[in-house]
Amino acid sequence: MNSCGERLKNGLIDENPIFVLMLGMCPTLAVTTSAMNGVGMGLSTTAVLVMSNMLISMLRKVIPDSVRMPAFIVVVASFVTIVDFLMEGFTPSLYSALGIYIPLIVVNCIILGRAESYASKYPILPSIFDGLGMGLGFTVALIAIGLVREIIGAGQVFGYQLLPIADEAAGTAGYVPVAIFVQAPGAFLVLAVLAAIQNKVKINMEKKGKDASKIQSGCGADCATCGGGCAPAAKSEKE
Repeated sequence: MNSCGERLKNGLIDENPIFVLMLGMCPTLAVTTSAMNGVGMGLSTTAVLVMSNMLISMLRKVIPDSVRMPAFIVVVASFVTIVDFLMEGFTPSLYSALGIYIPLIVVNCIILGRAESYASKYPILPSIFDGLGMGLGFTVALIAIGLVREIIGAGQVFGYQLLPIADEAAGTAGYVPVAIFVQAPGAFLVLAVLAAIQNKVKINMEKKGKDASKIQSGCGADCATCGGGCAPAAKSEKE
């Protein structure tokens, strides 16, 4: 699974970081009060993923195993700082909306996880597309959650009023926003419903005799009870 197309499909569908692997939950639940916030957070994370995967892959034979993780963090932190400055300079309103979650990309488990499990073991081009696939999968998931929360919680789409809001003072009828969806509980509800839909699709595929094992996890096993079998599998795939 080292072709560019396979790496893109892997991040978007087979190992989607939000709906399949359940990684990066902190920014996912915090910033998706609107679809635009999801776009900003997703694209900034994608940029860091692609650049850090590329550099770590280039240096994979140079970085000693004993300082592997500190080196990865330094690489990621450098690109996060660049993205942070660029967003502050060119998109100040979005930068203010995302707040502390831009610097916290440094410790996002998606980025460090791809650096450790893929970029540090494979050539540059597949590593770039691995980061791109994971980043796009993360972005699509954030936009989906943000859209649902924004429509139900404010009647808007990307900041534009989609549904006319009821005005009691003027006596006009209209949509009454469900405010809980733009608050913390709404994030959990929307994520749970979208994850349930994904599971329903998987069940229907299995009933039709299709192989849907990879929709549950990238290796087809339960990571919580995994005995560490991924490392040998990655080694044999590389060989």
